Amino acid sequence: MSFALSSRKRLRRIVPIAVLTLSASLSACGMGDVRRPSADVGNSQDTIAVQPQQDLEPQAEENYEQVVTVAPAPTAPDNYEQPSENIQPLSRAEELPVENNESSSEDTYGYPGGISDPISRGESAFAMSGSEVSCRTQLKRLGVVFQERQPINDGGVCRIDHPLKVSGFASGRIKLKPAATLNCQMTLAFAKWVKGDLVPSSRLRYLSGVNTIHQASSYSCRTMSNQRGRAMSEHSKGNALDIAKVTLNNGKDIKVQKPGLFSFRQRGMLNSVRSDACSYFTTVLGPGYDIFHRDHFHFDLMERRSGKRSCR
Repeated sequence: MSFALSSRKRLRRIVPIAVLTLSASLSACGMGDVRRPSADVGNSQDTIAVQPQQDLEPQAEENYEQVVTVAPAPTAPDNYEQPSENIQPLSRAEELPVENNESSSEDTYGYPGGISDPISRGESAFAMSGSEVSCRTQLKRLGVVFQERQPINDGGVCRIDHPLKVSGFASGRIKLKPAATLNCQMTLAFAKWVKGDLVPSSRLRYLSGVNTIHQASSYSCRTMSNQRGRAMSEHSKGNALDIAKVTLNNGKDIKVQKPGLFSFRQRGMLNSVRSDACSYFTTVLGPGYDIFHRDHFHFDLMERRSGKRSCR
């Protein structure tokens, strides 16, 4: 019993000595007190100084002086007049003036020189459908002389959304008198007929070109043949044109009427252009059809459900 008690006393003395020995060994190996670098926050001698980064831009010398160049203020010209104090700024509702660059219809082919308010007035080409724009492009290529007009709306079917005032063909070498108000599709069909049939036939029969085409009726808000109770005419849509006479370059006038017995060239030309016109128009009427068409050709682009053409 006494031996066990003495052993315990010896172990209590040995353990502290072993701990102190181990601590001394670790300190000798450099593992005892490990200090971390820190910024200088006091007067501690164990802190590590942090070097500041060098400036990216070179510093100016002490004697450097900055030079500032001041631009002279703009001066008004000698003939400048101070605006009046009564002038008020334009509001959004007011329109700025548009320069009126007047030019011949032959150069512009009827395209307007300036548009003041295309949104509300529908004068802009962007307000047109693709077919309307394409139609005007073809008119320009054919040399049709025309001008844009304001939309026409006389009530009912009497309207043209984008009317044209047509005054000539072949870049003005062939005149149309008086100028006709038509829609674009009718203008295009008539221009093709003039180029493809009327001019070649006049050269073949009379050895002369066409100078002037005299029209009797274009846009007109009326019924067929001006008869009460009948359906509205294609003239009320700008979709028809009546031709009464053709003047050639040699001065010859060819009237659209039933020719005399010995008028072979006139008869041949009128019959030729009348029959060929059925390839361009859906309706072709002329002398001999009825009393209302005894002195002119009637051309139109009437749309029929059957899709048939009326050439009489």
